[in-house]
Amino acid sequence: MSETAAKTAAADRIILEAEDIHKSFVSGNNTVEVLRGVDLRVRRGEMIAIVGASGSGKTTLLQILGTLDTPDRGRLLFEGRDLAALNEAEISRHRNRNIGFIFQFHHLLPEFTALENIMMPGLIRGQKKSELKKQAREILDQINFTDRGHHRCSELSGGEQQRVALARALVLQPTLLLADEPTGNLDSAGGQRIFDLLRNMSRSLSLSVVMVTHNLELAGAMDRCLTLKDGILHHGKRQGRWFEEFAGRG
Repeated sequence: MSETAAKTAAADRIILEAEDIHKSFVSGNNTVEVLRGVDLRVRRGEMIAIVGASGSGKTTLLQILGTLDTPDRGRLLFEGRDLAALNEAEISRHRNRNIGFIFQFHHLLPEFTALENIMMPGLIRGQKKSELKKQAREILDQINFTDRGHHRCSELSGGEQQRVALARALVLQPTLLLADEPTGNLDSAGGQRIFDLLRNMSRSLSLSVVMVTHNLELAGAMDRCLTLKDGILHHGKRQGRWFEEFAGRG
């Protein structure tokens, strides 16, 4: 197989597949069906945006994709393996090895430095400190943040803290990054910087990204833009301005 063909095959590989995902919550005497048969395939190195009105279930879907929650019905497969067959310890290992998370609220430890925060997932895993520090410094260099690595996170701006959170999510080299409103607390310039970093890391690491966002401009720059509406994930066109109908609705 030629190098070009090998790269094409890798890009077409499905790493995450959600089939007929259902999820309900009980509110008082009522049962609210949030997800009503969601189907999604994520390819290696693909960047996907999910938009939808507040309360449409976007975060719930992201938590299920990241094995932080379980569906009432449906299947979740990672690289062809049905995750329902794994026990709790195996699910935890899968999540730690294969998935990175970044949220609207960065959840950094303010009394620790940027470098120490980035190292934290590896320390929890039991990785050697010397090896982990090298990885953390490398990723600081990739996000052009080396000169700020020894500053406490309490001394950093909001945009800088979110860059550190992104580095922390990527330090263990996950296959999949799940991002929940990662630019929600930033101004437009700061949000664009975070998005550019995400895109560059996706391209350089063949990292798959699923991002929930209300920022339609950033959503339109992703490989695919999907809408979650009435519990169903509606698949849009690649690189298309498919979301005019949604714009302005929340």
